[in-house]
Amino acid sequence: MMKHVVNLYHCRTCSFTRGRGKHLASPSASLNHAPSPRFRHRRGSRFIVRAESDFYSVLGVSRNASKSEIKSAYRKLARSYHPDVNKEPGAEQKFKDISNAYEVLSDDEKRAIYDKYGEAGLKGSGMGTGDYSNPFDLFESLFEGFGGMGGMGGGRAARNRPMQGDDESYNLVLNFKEAVFGVEKEIEITRLEGCNTCDGSGAKPGTKPTTCKTCGGQGQVVSSTRTPLGIFQQVSTCNTCGGTGEFSTPCKTCGGDGRVRKTKRISLKVPAGVDSGSRLRVRSEGNAGRRGGPPGDLYVFIDVLSDSVLKRDGTNILYTCKVSYIDAILGTTVKVPTVDGVVDLKIPSGTQPGTTLVMSKKGVPLLGKSNARGDQLVRVQVEIPKRLSSDERKLIEELANLNKAELANSRR
Repeated sequence: MMKHVVNLYHCRTCSFTRGRGKHLASPSASLNHAPSPRFRHRRGSRFIVRAESDFYSVLGVSRNASKSEIKSAYRKLARSYHPDVNKEPGAEQKFKDISNAYEVLSDDEKRAIYDKYGEAGLKGSGMGTGDYSNPFDLFESLFEGFGGMGGMGGGRAARNRPMQGDDESYNLVLNFKEAVFGVEKEIEITRLEGCNTCDGSGAKPGTKPTTCKTCGGQGQVVSSTRTPLGIFQQVSTCNTCGGTGEFSTPCKTCGGDGRVRKTKRISLKVPAGVDSGSRLRVRSEGNAGRRGGPPGDLYVFIDVLSDSVLKRDGTNILYTCKVSYIDAILGTTVKVPTVDGVVDLKIPSGTQPGTTLVMSKKGVPLLGKSNARGDQLVRVQVEIPKRLSSDERKLIEELANLNKAELANSRR
């Protein structure tokens, strides 16, 4: 859905004043969330209503400023308001206003006409103003040779620069012990790889890109309509070249993308101690980049199947051991399953129900530190019989009477 932005300024002719920078909400809007960690911003179409403004005030210089002062002011402001750096609402329009003002004031002939007749004089002379050029190309022409702006700029050079490929994801399911001790898995992934037919250029072999005739190599098309309030402009990405400023005969193998989707098997080493929700990053195994850019990464998301007997709590393993009340009273040794196998565990005499015994270093290795392990915690559940034989009842009653006698003697 296209957003309409209206900037109304004080009009010198009709003394009409309204608020600046008010945004008109579109009837409906939706947000699409993609799973890939990287998202590319694409400037869409926008409508702008512009009235005359003071170019000297826009750049913050006096009317008798020199060319070097004007250029210095432009460079400083352009750095601050470039939309690749400044994400605030209205920053891109401010950047274009700055570029428009600089394009006029940096040209001696245009500046002379502007000083005498204002912006209307430029339009009347047929020279036009900076509104009809690409501000990003102007920006790049000034910053070229100064190291650029770290990948900033929306001109053709920036649009044709190599772009890193998007990341890919893969869901890997492990069983309980594989997650505890680690495992090496061979997985099959599908990703975009460079097209061998066109060597990733996207152009049909034997052909060369030409300047797009629709936009003249600018990557954007501008349509203007005069209104009582000023010039009504629509700036949108060129549909013919997709904003690159170039047109080429597409490669038949990749359809002009420069990449084709292929399946590949890779060996993945899963470290000990991973758990559900763990994420592994495999560098450079994502989608190939455009125009020779580096590939993205592969992110492997781990899901661990539960064990029917052993439960995991961080680096500790939980287990419930059932013993008879006789064994709890007298003590015993029981067989206990662990991730290392079945081991003997001594139940001390007089163990109370709900007691937790610790089996040191029988738990899960600490992720990234396989030598350090958690413990296995064994909770003792004492089983009390619901029914007794006559002989068992007789013995229990004798034991109860004996306890009563010992308790009476202790109180004397």
